[in-house]
Amino acid sequence: MSLIIGLNAFHPDAAACVLRDGKLVAAVAEERLGDRRKHVGGFPGRALAEVLKMAGATLRDVDWIAVGNDSNANLAAKAQHVLKSPFKSARGVLTHFQRRSKMKSFSEMAAEACGVNAADCRFQIARVEHHLAHIASSYYSSDFDEAAGFSYDGAGDFTSAMFARCRDNKIEILDRVHVPHSLGFFYTALCQFIGFERFGEEYKVMGLAAYGQPAHMEFMRELLTVDASGQFRLNGKFFKPLGKNLEECMDASGEIVLPPLYSEELVRRLGAARTRGAEFSQRDKDIAASCQAYFEEVVLRCLAALHRRVPVENLVTAGGCALNGICNSRILRDTPFKKSYIQCAASDDGTAIGAALYVWNSILKKPRAGLIDHAYWGPEHSEAEMEAALRGANLPFERFERPALLERVANHLNSGHVTGWYQGRCEWGPRALGNRSILAHPGWPDMKGLINQKIKRREAFRPFAPSILAEETGNYFEQTVESPFMMHVVKIKPEKRAALAAVCHEDFTGRLHTVKRSQNELYYDLIKTFAQKSGVAVVLNTSFNENEPVVDTPTQAVNCFLRTDMDALCLGPFVTVKAGRGLAS
Repeated sequence: MSLIIGLNAFHPDAAACVLRDGKLVAAVAEERLGDRRKHVGGFPGRALAEVLKMAGATLRDVDWIAVGNDSNANLAAKAQHVLKSPFKSARGVLTHFQRRSKMKSFSEMAAEACGVNAADCRFQIARVEHHLAHIASSYYSSDFDEAAGFSYDGAGDFTSAMFARCRDNKIEILDRVHVPHSLGFFYTALCQFIGFERFGEEYKVMGLAAYGQPAHMEFMRELLTVDASGQFRLNGKFFKPLGKNLEECMDASGEIVLPPLYSEELVRRLGAARTRGAEFSQRDKDIAASCQAYFEEVVLRCLAALHRRVPVENLVTAGGCALNGICNSRILRDTPFKKSYIQCAASDDGTAIGAALYVWNSILKKPRAGLIDHAYWGPEHSEAEMEAALRGANLPFERFERPALLERVANHLNSGHVTGWYQGRCEWGPRALGNRSILAHPGWPDMKGLINQKIKRREAFRPFAPSILAEETGNYFEQTVESPFMMHVVKIKPEKRAALAAVCHEDFTGRLHTVKRSQNELYYDLIKTFAQKSGVAVVLNTSFNENEPVVDTPTQAVNCFLRTDMDALCLGPFVTVKAGRGLAS
């Protein structure tokens, strides 16, 4: 038996996973555990200990630790950058050597996190370049024997994008885009300008874009250019270089705090930046729409260049930019690529599984383990823990067997009750996919506003996802696409928009989540039971949290239920309902 640990460490979204004989066994991000801060960086000690626990193994059993970054990658490009601006680059060079020092003590950090003596361990350490790990995470998780690979995000190992040819067990790197040029930083800078300055808020710009018009496209093309080979370049007049590595942007608690990435010249051209909490002007909405539209335009040009070099129908993508669901759907409509696979943890946490799979497939040259078609690789908690959490909060509850449980929860949803749904193992990646979800009727009037205001406590424009029985997709959506990881935003058919009013965004789209029974039997059966009562084969789905990482433990789920305006909570086989919100007789 071979055990490989994968880590994303000293980078945003620290995470760990474990492979047994090349097959994924467990995966979790550090943010779900411990202090539960979003996008936490540093060393994922809690996540490492947790995945080993789920695998029933100890660090002494591990053969390899694969890390999704390599400080020795792209040294020539780094040197060239330093020579251009030696004083500005000095801090980045220092961090490079600090990271190398940290990597040398990986054995000690891993051993300390797991409570063992490093001398008793036998694992080897493999360091896999950041974007190579991203591409590996999607290619080796897919069922493609051949594909074009494209990874893009803010930055990792001095690179912001990578183009690759993937075939059998080999990934051939064709080209890179090096920092400071970054499509991710382009999007983030405009995200900051609109008033979303916290790390990881780019999805809010994607949502706000539906309320604007792409009135600033010519200016967008001035901010960033792209040539026929797919190489894009930021205009240095309008952007401030980060000047340091992302791990340097962590505060004392491990959260990522980015400095402003836009310059005063951008302010001079667009006017004063919006401050957080201020009303959104039409200008802000139009900037969001323009940013999103031009992002798509650049990605399509990059993929056109990639397809000329790798003329196949299959595409694998990864990196934080690959979470842009509007763009992902457009890729399938407007490029020669007809099939795509995006790993469920496409952002930086996914480099953990990418690094581990790269060791298994490319270094050890072992047979591929096959398609990963679900995301339920995180921790699971027992019924005893669930019951204890309910009793500890003095909540009345009932216990149901499966058929009665589905009937009861479907009745709550059909009655307009917002219901917490906590089942099985938690999802790997940023999306709630039916195990740590808040659910509601997708067609009830004012449901979107109610959940945004009283439960999620977030901006009113933010949309919710439709979870749909996979075989029903073509009946409700204009583009039939399989999206088990909620990676595609698709237009809802005109005749279905009223029935899906609570998940129909301003531009008549929904962030599609297709559900097969083979992927999540209980969730599928719940949607089917709800469909029998409501006539709608869709439920509104949003993550089980309130401005925090998605809940992990039963106690966290109960606490979120109590402090928000949820009506009911289904915790495993147990159902509790707030006073006065019972079902009509």
